[in-house]
Amino acid sequence: MALFDLADFDNHEQVVFFSDKETGLKGIIAIHDSTLGAAVGGCRMWDYASDEEALIDALRLSKGMTYKNAMAGLRMGGGKSVIIGDAKKIKSEALFKAFGVALDRLNGRYLSAEDVNITTADIAIANTMTPFVTGTEDKSGNPAPFTALGTFLGIKASVKHKLNLDELKGLTVSVQGLGSVGYALCKHLHDAGATLIVADINQVALDSAAKEFGAIIVGLDAIYDQDVDIYAPCALGATINDDTINRIKAKVIAGCANNQLAEPRHGDLLVEKGILYAPDYVINAGGIINISFEEDYCREKATKKVEEIYGTLLNIFTKADALNKPTSIIADEMAREIIKNGGK
Repeated sequence: MALFDLADFDNHEQVVFFSDKETGLKGIIAIHDSTLGAAVGGCRMWDYASDEEALIDALRLSKGMTYKNAMAGLRMGGGKSVIIGDAKKIKSEALFKAFGVALDRLNGRYLSAEDVNITTADIAIANTMTPFVTGTEDKSGNPAPFTALGTFLGIKASVKHKLNLDELKGLTVSVQGLGSVGYALCKHLHDAGATLIVADINQVALDSAAKEFGAIIVGLDAIYDQDVDIYAPCALGATINDDTINRIKAKVIAGCANNQLAEPRHGDLLVEKGILYAPDYVINAGGIINISFEEDYCREKATKKVEEIYGTLLNIFTKADALNKPTSIIADEMAREIIKNGGK
């Protein structure tokens, strides 16, 4: 495996492999770009099939964080960390202390927070060994509700642009993934009058969604075949790929998952199919926006900033139409321009 030859290596500033023999901790920290400030991005724990798969995930996610932070108007660079292993088997206090030690060695170049299979309680343990974490329980807290809010507002912006509707009442949304963000998104959608079709590996979450929101449960693979207005990917990435893209019947794809396009060319294919795509790192920025208010935290100010996602997406959609380019390409170009200009 040659790191510098990987397609997802984008001149990352630093890639760190870390481990701790006693706790079994193994992971990767990827710092993509620190032009706008110290790299900030969550840590996810996943039972990757290989070390290469974990590395590619860290590379892609850290680049996404660079663009996400830039598009959200934050003075933060982009980074991400992954811990390799089954969260149900390897989680321990000692492991997260060891993770804190690994973070501390970077001396503030990267600040971590919670992500998939990592909680604010886990980050609090790491915090006992390093100050270089954010999204902590006693400050900005759990970012998931803000990610869900931003995604909901992004769906509304997408519906406004594509369907010229101000409301979601009467529309059908397929939500793939009922984690902390996906489930909170379902509540927003249900309260707005949308009909929900859901899929997840967690039967308890599925049963709760069916009971609380009247959601229709379908299989993990069947979620792509549903006759819906909006497909909201809220699980892991790359669900828009060669296998699924011709099965998706939605007019809009807007969800909170990271790296939804398996390859950049899938953005072009969505344009050909007449499907509006809300770039993932723009629509799901609510959590990192909330974290950006960590010091001297104010929930009202954080919420107001999250609400800007609606207008940012409308701007991207308008530019994409005018230039006849995929929304994913337009967002990338805008992010790079912001970084080039030092955040201005």
